[in-house]
Amino acid sequence: MKELRRNILNRLSPQIAWLIYILLCFFRLTMRIRVVGLEIMKEFVKSGEGFIGIFWHGRLLMIPFVYPGKRMNVLIGTHRDGQLIADVMKCFGFGLVRGSSSKGGAAALREMKKLLAEGDDIAITPDGPRGPAEVAKIGVAQSARVSGRPVVPVAFSSSHSWRGTSWDKMLIPKPFSKGVFVIGAPLRYCEGEDLEVFRLRIETALKETTAQADCFFTETQQ
Repeated sequence: MKELRRNILNRLSPQIAWLIYILLCFFRLTMRIRVVGLEIMKEFVKSGEGFIGIFWHGRLLMIPFVYPGKRMNVLIGTHRDGQLIADVMKCFGFGLVRGSSSKGGAAALREMKKLLAEGDDIAITPDGPRGPAEVAKIGVAQSARVSGRPVVPVAFSSSHSWRGTSWDKMLIPKPFSKGVFVIGAPLRYCEGEDLEVFRLRIETALKETTAQADCFFTETQQ
C-alpha cells in the first residue's frame, strides 16, 4: 500500500508542484518584502563568478524569489520527498543537481564543481534533506573547497507565519504579512584550513544571518 501511494504521488508530483508554485506566488504578491544585502548577490551574478547560496531547509519556501540571476541550480536529495521539491524548483526555472550526503554525493559534487566553473550558481540547504535542523553538513564546505567559489548565506523571515511540524519546522509566511530576505557576507575557503573549521564557520554565519532576519521586524518596530 505504501508503495502504491508513493507511485501515485510521484505521478502527480508535477501537478502538485504547480499548485505549490502558484500558492507561493500568491503569498509573494500579497507581502511587503525588504531585501538586505542584495548587492552582494547581484555583484556575483554580474561578474559571472558562480557562488554557492545556502539557507536552512526550513526557510526554503520563499528563497527562490530573491535570486536576481538566470543560472541557478538547486541541490536536491534523492529521497522520495525530493521529487516534489525538484518539480517546484523547475517551476521557478532552476536547474537541478540530484544527490545528498548519503546517496549520490560524489557525483553531485563533481557536477556542482563543473557548473560553478561555467559561471552557474548553486543553491544548497546544508541541513537537508533530513536534518538535524540547522546543523550544516560537511558537503557545502567540500563544494566550496573543490570549486574555489564563495558561500553566500541567505535567510528569510516574516512578521507573521505558521511553522510546520516536520523536523525542519518549515516557516510558512502568512499572506499580507511583511517579509525580509537577509544576504550575509560571502565566505571563502582558506588554503590549508581544516574542513571541519570551515564547516563551523559556514554554520555560524548562516545561523547569524537567520537570526538577523528573525530580529528584523522587532528591531524596526522599536
